[in-house]
Amino acid sequence: MREIDASLITEKVKQLVMDTEYFIPQDFINTIEKAIPKEESPMGQEILKTILDNAKVAAEEKVAYCQDTGYPVFFVDIGQDVHIKGGHITDAINEGVRQATKEGYLRASLAYDPIIDRKNTGDNTPALIYYNIVPGDKIKIKFAAKGGGSENQSKQKMLKPADGWEGVKEFILCCIANAGPNACPPFTVGVGIGGTFDYSTVLAKKALFRHIGERHPDPRIAKLEEELIEEANKLGVGPLGFGGSTTAVDVKIEVAPVHIASLPVAVNIQCHAARHKEIEI
Repeated sequence: MREIDASLITEKVKQLVMDTEYFIPQDFINTIEKAIPKEESPMGQEILKTILDNAKVAAEEKVAYCQDTGYPVFFVDIGQDVHIKGGHITDAINEGVRQATKEGYLRASLAYDPIIDRKNTGDNTPALIYYNIVPGDKIKIKFAAKGGGSENQSKQKMLKPADGWEGVKEFILCCIANAGPNACPPFTVGVGIGGTFDYSTVLAKKALFRHIGERHPDPRIAKLEEELIEEANKLGVGPLGFGGSTTAVDVKIEVAPVHIASLPVAVNIQCHAARHKEIEI
């Protein structure tokens, strides 16, 4: 049994959150660099160049890439041979977010009550945390700063099994087209197919953590991902919605077993910032 102090988790999470806000993933940077000469729209090319400039300034100055510092979302794999001492892991993670928000000068984006009293919590907590128990004696923490603009354009639909892949594809592409400029393209698109109503949305969000170009291990699903990327970039939405051929940098699908009477599909849109990182303790 390996012991991990809750204070270490707090410190690691604090740094993880700040680094995620300041440093845009390198795989995205590389993808945009390759997309610029291929982008058909001159304005689209300039927007892509500006995105790279913004990322450079954020990294050099260690300031948030975007004023919307997002909803803090964590996927945490906890080894079954780990014992956390000195506090509860959820409290430790939230304390890390709290400290990062203050010390990193990050905007607090959460409200206590969704309807009656939308008072800000003041420190970007409580975070949304999904736990998974795995073999081993380590903790893997994946973090994403999920902006409101892109989250607002995400959708879920309970299709009929008879709708098949064509129905699924139509729904996904419709979501991407309707997101338009509101979700700050070029997008990363996470898709969850199967499971239940609620779990399909978790799958879609989980898909966003895969690296750009990291295809699904099932070659049949990988082929569907590539088909969606090609079709999405024919929609004409373009960088920041001003038109062009760079609408989605990637589409990633996660699947799960499903009830014979169901075909749940969730589409989780991510803005071009694609802010996510992971650490292992």
